[in-house]
Amino acid sequence: QVQLVESGGGLVQAGGSLRLSCAASGSTFRFAVMGWYRQAPGKLRELVASVTSGGNTNYADSVKGRFTISKDDAKNTVYLQMNSLKPEDTAVYYCNARIGISNVWGQGTQVTVSS
Repeated sequence: QVQLVESGGGLVQAGGSLRLSCAASGSTFRFAVMGWYRQAPGKLRELVASVTSGGNTNYADSVKGRFTISKDDAKNTVYLQMNSLKPEDTAVYYCNARIGISNVWGQGTQVTVSS
């Protein structure tokens, strides 16, 4: 069973940058589709970005050109580099791993962008 631990959230001013990290346990990390989701107060959880085992990436329209997802299979870690942050990016960010029928979530990390 994969376990995920996020880090890197915090408070940043609009226009600033943050990098989120998600460390995964287990040997099946490299076969997973890894994703970052976010959930703002009163809103549904939404996909921010994902990366397949082959390195194909997908982004929400709202973050294209500002956010970059990447992974390091040697470190069992997936990253989300967030640049040009906006107040509307404020949310709890969750890491997700999908391997076959298994769907695992991290505990979430808060990102707050002040105007």
